Amino acid sequence: MLKPATSLLTTNTDARTPLRVVAIGGGTGLSTLLRGLKRYVAAPIGSTASADPGCSSHHCLIRDLAAIVTVTDDGGSSGRIREDLKILPPGDIRNCLVALSEDEHLLSRLFRHRFDQGDLQGHSFGNLFVAALTGITGDFAQAVQMASQVLATRGHIYPATNTNVTLSARMDDGSMVHGESNITASHQRIVELMLEPPTAGPLPETLEAIAQADLITLGPGSLYTSLITNLLVRGIPEALAASKATRVYVCNLMTQANESLDLTASQHVQKILQHAGATRVPIFDYALINTAPISPTLLAKYAREGQQPIEPDLARIRSLGVEPIVGNFVHEGDLLRHDYDRVTERLLELGFAPSATRSGLS
Repeated sequence: MLKPATSLLTTNTDARTPLRVVAIGGGTGLSTLLRGLKRYVAAPIGSTASADPGCSSHHCLIRDLAAIVTVTDDGGSSGRIREDLKILPPGDIRNCLVALSEDEHLLSRLFRHRFDQGDLQGHSFGNLFVAALTGITGDFAQAVQMASQVLATRGHIYPATNTNVTLSARMDDGSMVHGESNITASHQRIVELMLEPPTAGPLPETLEAIAQADLITLGPGSLYTSLITNLLVRGIPEALAASKATRVYVCNLMTQANESLDLTASQHVQKILQHAGATRVPIFDYALINTAPISPTLLAKYAREGQQPIEPDLARIRSLGVEPIVGNFVHEGDLLRHDYDRVTERLLELGFAPSATRSGLS
């Protein structure tokens, strides 16, 4: 068994080589996880300092952090910018910029500010900021890197692809639905998700980050529209399959309307593997799954939307070649969120565990 996270992360830290970490996803799930991971990054990108002066030894465990972010959103402010300016949607990227920034409180207020009148009504400042940088550079991915430098983020942010892609889905009634907003609004179950064009590829920096990583995470986030979308980009599943890193899927806490109602944890894993073409060669080694109870008040709130805690069918997960890691990963507020401190500690624990220890988990 693994040592408790607090013990492992505060013992012999000076003798360890800090980890290279890649986090894949989108939506609020990825930005929440990044808030936990950035606390262990020594310094912002581009900094000449070898370590942050305020960083204690056990908080300098990540030497490089990269976020790979889905770019299929076509609703709200992102969708309008995408349609008007013919650029990739900036919304999920904006959330990651805020999560990894040095002065998160101020930037969060600024970047989430939405104009309430005039031609800009409904637009967030953060989306317009990224759009403006795209206009200056002529390249969305370059604009994201420039924004990261301006905001002194503690990590690199890469769009999953720099190609302007459209998400399509075949539903359980045989119909085809095009566009992420239309897919999430549909009352039919998703059978298969696909990108148009199907040849869309990743940035070279993305493949390099995956190849060099010591720890790779997928999730949490909407099963289809935040996670699987990244794995439809040609080259990313192959890079994950070839990686020598410790690879961890962070399972959602609850099922989600129009995406994963009634699906168990193992069915989440199975859908991901199927879309990645990785049913024989898994693209992750572990699945982080919450088994802690949730308050009756929040359970009732989610039940009104037909949502329920995801069933941790552990034996079935193991049969798919993935080892479940269970624990209390819940933070309760007005909404359920992952406790990013607990999740991050367990992820780093896995990343630093000797291979013999990892292979002997039960």
